Amino acid sequence: MGVSTLDHVAQQDNGARIVLLHDSEGKVLVVLPVDKLLNLVPIWRDSERHLQPVKAADVKRFFSQDQLQIEAGQRKLFSLPVILDSDLDVAPSLNIVEPLSGLEFTADRSWYTKHADIMEIGVGLPDIDKVQPEGDDEAVITRAVERFTALRIKQRLEDTLGLPSLAPTTQKIISLRSDPAAGVDNLVPVVKVDQSLAAQVMSWSVSPFYAAPGSIQSIEDAIIRVLGFDLVVNLALGIAMGKTLDLPEDVPRNATPYWLQAVYTATLSERLAKQMEPDVRPKPGLAYLTGLLHSFGYVILAHLFPPHFSLLSRYIEANPNIRLDYIEKHILHVTREQIGAWLMECWSLPEEVCNGVRYLNEPQHPKAEGFSKVVFIANRALRYEGWADGPLERIPNTLLEECGLSHRQINAEIEFMRKESDALDDLTKTLAGQSRK
Repeated sequence: MGVSTLDHVAQQDNGARIVLLHDSEGKVLVVLPVDKLLNLVPIWRDSERHLQPVKAADVKRFFSQDQLQIEAGQRKLFSLPVILDSDLDVAPSLNIVEPLSGLEFTADRSWYTKHADIMEIGVGLPDIDKVQPEGDDEAVITRAVERFTALRIKQRLEDTLGLPSLAPTTQKIISLRSDPAAGVDNLVPVVKVDQSLAAQVMSWSVSPFYAAPGSIQSIEDAIIRVLGFDLVVNLALGIAMGKTLDLPEDVPRNATPYWLQAVYTATLSERLAKQMEPDVRPKPGLAYLTGLLHSFGYVILAHLFPPHFSLLSRYIEANPNIRLDYIEKHILHVTREQIGAWLMECWSLPEEVCNGVRYLNEPQHPKAEGFSKVVFIANRALRYEGWADGPLERIPNTLLEECGLSHRQINAEIEFMRKESDALDDLTKTLAGQSRK
């Protein structure tokens, strides 16, 4: 579920957002600067209450009440217990926004000053950057693992984390994916010896999204006439990597399902890549794979840091307008993009895919190239449809110009996907069904 980054309120004097927390004793209204991350730990410590974010759907329903559109209702809202960030303590009034419902109003200091608890609860994003460990990604990951687990890294990182090795079939598929000379003749024997993969290929070939006229007679027919080398390799890798680790359970309660986000991001990335000019166009098949695996690091974070992953989920719920990578850096000092790209590199996935995932949030990085750029565009566009997680961010016009894309093209592709959503959802269910639970 995406919400505005609230830049328009952050630019105002005394711009503030409100967050609704609750526990067995009741609701609490938290007020902090709009552009800061809400730090829950000091609230738990100083209030001696384990207050939790209210579910997104309930928050939206609560703040959409008609009485909150008028001043009397807004004043009554502030009769709740209030926790106020110390940066806002002396402001004569606050320009309030609630990101999930879009509610905006001005609150006078007299509404809350007599009963508000003043705490240091907001963390600026530059302050998060300042405390991040230095070094390359492997050094950052090592420090995070040592800090948040009982492990002490004494040998190669990938040998220490308890991450499963890839199956022989998967290793062969990665080898094919990395070999520019590989083709259908190399792929068919690999698919045939894996009964589960062979069955999936036949199933995909008759899907309404891919089906060709006439009946499918064989694996060769399915790959050559309908699916193609790229799609079979990419979906096979998606299934294989989904089988290596359990999908997380204690996710944010407003989260887009993992495989739905993966399939929709992959599909839009590939379709947009095909429309880019030849001199800047990334290989559509690898753009699809980058989109499919763009959030795989999220699964790794859940595997490595179970207790802290639950905390991460609560912070994501409490900060819907803050970039996910900043929340991850604040809690774990490592992001899903860093750890996902590192593991893909260890598993010898194509360099373009590894860099595309690693620099997903930095599309202007020299190593990003077209893969990060097109997946960045696809992911941000899908947030407006509820098909990807993260705050709603405007896609920079300069980035669209670099890629030779327009909002009209993006909207046309999203409309196509909306019409084909049943077939895309079937593929999502297939991949989810093959993954570890």
